[in-house]
Amino acid sequence: MTQSENGSRGYLIGIVMVAVLGGLLFGYDTAVISGAEKGLQAFFMGAQDFTYTDGWHGFTSSTALIGCIIGSALSGLFATRLGRKKSLIVAGVLFFVSALGSMDPEFLFFEHGKPTFSLLIMFNVYRIIGGIGVGLASAICPMYIGEVAPSNIRGMLVSWNQFAIIFGQLVVYFVNFFILGSHTNPIINSIGEGVNAIAPGSDPWTITTGWRYMFGSEAIPAGLFALLICFVPETPRYLVSVGQDQKALGILSRINGSGKATQILKDIKETMAVKTEKLMTYGVMCIFIGIMLSVFQQAVGINAVLYFGPRIFEAMGMKDPMLTPLQYQILMGIVNILFTLVAIFTVEKLGRKPLLICGSIGMAIGALGAAVTFGDNELLTVIFILIYTASFMFSWGPITWVLIAEIFPNTIRGGAVAIAVAFQWIFNFIVSSTFIPMFNMHIDEGDSFGHWFTYGLYGVICIVAAVFVWKLVPETKGKTLEDMTAMWKNRKK
Repeated sequence: MTQSENGSRGYLIGIVMVAVLGGLLFGYDTAVISGAEKGLQAFFMGAQDFTYTDGWHGFTSSTALIGCIIGSALSGLFATRLGRKKSLIVAGVLFFVSALGSMDPEFLFFEHGKPTFSLLIMFNVYRIIGGIGVGLASAICPMYIGEVAPSNIRGMLVSWNQFAIIFGQLVVYFVNFFILGSHTNPIINSIGEGVNAIAPGSDPWTITTGWRYMFGSEAIPAGLFALLICFVPETPRYLVSVGQDQKALGILSRINGSGKATQILKDIKETMAVKTEKLMTYGVMCIFIGIMLSVFQQAVGINAVLYFGPRIFEAMGMKDPMLTPLQYQILMGIVNILFTLVAIFTVEKLGRKPLLICGSIGMAIGALGAAVTFGDNELLTVIFILIYTASFMFSWGPITWVLIAEIFPNTIRGGAVAIAVAFQWIFNFIVSSTFIPMFNMHIDEGDSFGHWFTYGLYGVICIVAAVFVWKLVPETKGKTLEDMTAMWKNRKK
């Protein structure tokens, strides 16, 4: 058979690989803070016009997530008005601007190297700009992949977006490690009520310069993504929605072959016949399940570990550790990559629900185990944290994105995905901004109340998440995006 009859798998893989670069930037932008946050904290602790407390640092470490909430909330409007491709170009530009601005927030308006409250605001503005790019990419990248991928491999291809997210995090762990080089992060000691002091002898280079290079390093992949996304096609489903049927048919033919393309186009047109359906047309449960998938993905606490890993490993009080905290973070990144691959190669065989339920149980074991052993047995705590993160990586990490990309009917997908992903970033912000104050809670001097309470809470939420999936989430393995319309109509009856 000719390529036109079978479709070109190479063409499909090529455009998907470009799209998942958005996922890589998503991971890079959100995880860069893990290596930079201590130097950044020490820098702003030098301000004379305000006191940079733990509260301010928790907020500053999480401001990119405010942008993520904004970007994801706007993603439905962008995806519908501009299309999936142009929206991703906008995201790439925002990534690039944020990287350079976060590296040099003094640009044009402030004295370089002088920390002030106004400079803190400016830094946070640049982080929010990058967060808007992350929010757009987080919603639209899986949507893009889901809309171009054939149904029999859609779950696997959307899972590659999660792989790219985790790979982006791993890349930035290595980048931060090499930027730090022979330098060390500053030692910051608490002096009470959320106020801290820099310990004598702390490396001044990391306070003045190191964190800048870490944030600025994102400009390279951001620029590459913004350029390459210009060369991928728009999705066929969006093209049909704006009346460009012939162009949609051409893309479908290149991906699926000419024979299948005609039938797919017919199915798309049938579900697109009514373009003005309201968000609740298919029932409240359709939107509720999408929202709760996003909520649980964040409420289980994974990003507290991904963003603040070095701080967590330092808090274990390791004596003569084999690895530094940043090296433990790299080890965790490698484990995360390996277990994300488990999801990629099993999601079409095992289905979405079994992976989510097994992952929830594994995370509960890891989180509760870390809560019990924290501060008493460092090796066991590390093992339980690795179990916790590995379980997330083959389940809630990739599978949530798969379900969000495919669970909603065509006519409400843009708006429904935007709402679901906005809730994801809202809860990401809640978890990330509350982690440090909650983790540092104590009743008596030297106790570890905050440590076991934090991981104990995450463990309980993991158990609730498993029950939610078992009772309410539909299995979507092997179904076309057009099948979702019929499924929700039947559920509503």
